Amino acid sequence: MRPNPAKFSMQIAVAELGTTEAFYAGILDLPVKRGVTVRGAPEHLIMKRGEWELIFVEEAAVINTHPVLEERLGSYPKGVGMTLHFQVEEIEDIYDALVDEGLEILYPLEEKPYGMKELWCFDPDGYLVVLEEPSR
Repeated sequence: MRPNPAKFSMQIAVAELGTTEAFYAGILDLPVKRGVTVRGAPEHLIMKRGEWELIFVEEAAVINTHPVLEERLGSYPKGVGMTLHFQVEEIEDIYDALVDEGLEILYPLEEKPYGMKELWCFDPDGYLVVLEEPSR
């Protein structure tokens, strides 16, 4: 049994863990850690906040474990119908880093009337990510 299991977890298939780690931990400065694996288990990244966790696993490892998913993972764009929302700090710096890296921005940084700075972008695998920071 895992210590302190999350009450909610979601696994996301990605092309390459290093790129995913660079985006979420590097650019977005979110709490992403390399998961401790047992022999035979795939490497993965974990982002845990409170009672939930997001687990990133390389698509090749998912296909290796569940070959029946290979056709579906290859035939649908990732992230269609799903949006990941994160509250961040220093959103202006993040926006500049996203632009510098040439990552796709859907809606640029904007001050919203409900007291948030917000931008919408795609992560390196095409998942839609909404970043928010309370206005000061």
